[in-house]
Amino acid sequence: MEVFMITLTVIIIIAVIILIVAVFLYNRLVKLRNLSEQAWSDIDVQLQRRYNLIPNLVETVKGYAIHERETFENVIKARQQAVNIKDSVPKKARAENFLTQALRQLFAVAEAYPELKANQNFLELQDQLEEVENHIQLARRYYNAVARDLNNAVQMFPSNIVANTFAFHIKDYFELEDVGARIAPEVRF
Repeated sequence: MEVFMITLTVIIIIAVIILIVAVFLYNRLVKLRNLSEQAWSDIDVQLQRRYNLIPNLVETVKGYAIHERETFENVIKARQQAVNIKDSVPKKARAENFLTQALRQLFAVAEAYPELKANQNFLELQDQLEEVENHIQLARRYYNAVARDLNNAVQMFPSNIVANTFAFHIKDYFELEDVGARIAPEVRF
């Protein structure tokens, strides 16, 4: 009877330890998931700031470069596509790459107009866009770091057992696809 009680006590202690570890791992996974969602929200805020600047920038450049209609349409189209994508990090990254390329074309057009480059409104918009681009870069870095931590927890033993049990999934990184898009649009003349 005494051996049975010792065995039962050991089994109960092991079960309690396993339960405590599982609760700790579950709570860590929830925390990382919530951080990744918050980080993605921060990216969305910065991207929205960028989207809000673009129409003003296009209108300012339009006043000087009326015959560059295709470039303006490309920028507006790229902006609208990026605004409409909400469901997927990779799709959002592709749309942002397209928008960055369109903005580069817009700034290339602006380069040909010295009066525009001296326009105070245009210069202020450039400064604001540069600031937003820096904030987007920081938000992307933070999101990717949190996604990495969550992905590690979801894939590494023993937390992967808890992650699989409670349907935690890895997060996609917010990556730029081409090397040229890895450079922020040039906004200084």
